[in-house]
Amino acid sequence: MRMDKRKADEMSRSQYGAVLFLLFAGWIVAAGCGKQETTAADGSRPVKLTYSVFFPPTHKQAKLAEAWAEEIGRRTQGKVRITVFCGGSLTKADQCYQGVVDGISDIGMSAFAYTRGRFPLLEGLDLPVGYADGVSATRIVNELCHAFLPKEIRDVKLLYVHAHGPGILASKRPMRTLADLKGAKVRATGFCAKVVESLGGSPVSMPQGDTYEALQKGVVDATFCPVETLKGWKQGEVIRNITDSRCIGYTTSFFVVINPARWASLPDEVKQIMEDVSKEWVERHAQAWNEADDEGLAFARSLDREVVPLDPSEQVLWRKQVEPLLREYAERAEAKGLPGKDFLNRLTTAVREAQEGSSR
Repeated sequence: MRMDKRKADEMSRSQYGAVLFLLFAGWIVAAGCGKQETTAADGSRPVKLTYSVFFPPTHKQAKLAEAWAEEIGRRTQGKVRITVFCGGSLTKADQCYQGVVDGISDIGMSAFAYTRGRFPLLEGLDLPVGYADGVSATRIVNELCHAFLPKEIRDVKLLYVHAHGPGILASKRPMRTLADLKGAKVRATGFCAKVVESLGGSPVSMPQGDTYEALQKGVVDATFCPVETLKGWKQGEVIRNITDSRCIGYTTSFFVVINPARWASLPDEVKQIMEDVSKEWVERHAQAWNEADDEGLAFARSLDREVVPLDPSEQVLWRKQVEPLLREYAERAEAKGLPGKDFLNRLTTAVREAQEGSSR
């Protein structure tokens, strides 16, 4: 009898522990989902979408991506719920576009430049044509992408595009002339690698997420980047100088795309909301890029980083060095049956008009 009683007591304790475990597990689940409703406002089950973003969660552009997702959820009254995965946690920067095509994520944000050769017409967006600022760059690249909508991006649904302010040269030692750049290892992505070569440097391709460590360890001597990365990616901590090379200012254009099958499955009213919000977010990203550049420069100056201006004679030389890249781009695109000359003409005209507008 004592043995039976002991077994009964042990069984009772085991059952009690199991109950506690289940209650604890239920509490964890409830806590993790506490901010989410299980149904939309009309009682229907929401459409759940995943959104892969390569920017780190603290970056302005990642926060804007999250705000975009939240706004769509609000305007659809909970019918669409978008979970954002920042920092490349779902797909890496150079895998994001294909990840959307393959359905690894429903939506993705990354740079066209991170998949070199895949976007032969749109790589023209990143040419060193002297972009004035992030606002004009974002407006220009978004307009051109939607106007041309080339075959190279028709395996997704394009929602919108945005672009950073003019890329500059941030380095570990002063670079005031072309001679200073000769042989220097410079981090660059996509078409910008050719810019580095034309200036006499040695390009090293890598996404922004790898650049801090590369500069810190001396893998590269410098990086072509928008000023915002000096704070947004903390690169100001591992450089000493900033060369004001806006005379050949390039940009990097960032896509926001959705898997076409997922897009086709959405109700028309949801599609319209997503397109409306996307149009609004073009301007929000544009302003954010300008603000981020201002903050990046202030951050660099707070660390006593030197801003190195280019003499007018050097600016002429730098422009002359990159001019062949523009012609080569157009000719290469035309050889592939793409409207490279028309694209380049519209791009340079838009950039020139933006430059004139900013100088008034």
